[in-house]
Amino acid sequence: MLRGLNHITIAVKDIEWSLKFYTDLLGMKAHVRWDNGAYLSLGDFWFCLSCDDEVHPSQDYSHIAFDISEEDFDVVAESLREAGVVEWKQNRSEGLSMYFFDPDGHKLEIHSGSLQSRLESLTSKPYRGLVWL
Repeated sequence: MLRGLNHITIAVKDIEWSLKFYTDLLGMKAHVRWDNGAYLSLGDFWFCLSCDDEVHPSQDYSHIAFDISEEDFDVVAESLREAGVVEWKQNRSEGLSMYFFDPDGHKLEIHSGSLQSRLESLTSKPYRGLVWL
């Protein structure tokens, strides 16, 4: 029986550049680094950077969303913008969100909501074809 998420691994071209991005800009804690990768964490969550000759980030809506408090959102979003990250989408849903690319073009998001707040928002603004299960 599945218990939850274990870790996420993403392919990166330049381990130094990606390690700096994920630690300095996003605040992840670096644990180990080797020639072709690094293990980081964010809270209890384990994140792996793995070097690859060819990196092909998703071209669809698939993305990784990181949790952030409403109080910290504006400061972090501004620091990301000042660092020159490219935003790929504007927020149109509940909660504060910023959608941006990492150095390899992986789609990321910082978001201040929760599943519960999203579900509550759907009572007043349901998605087309929404069915409660």
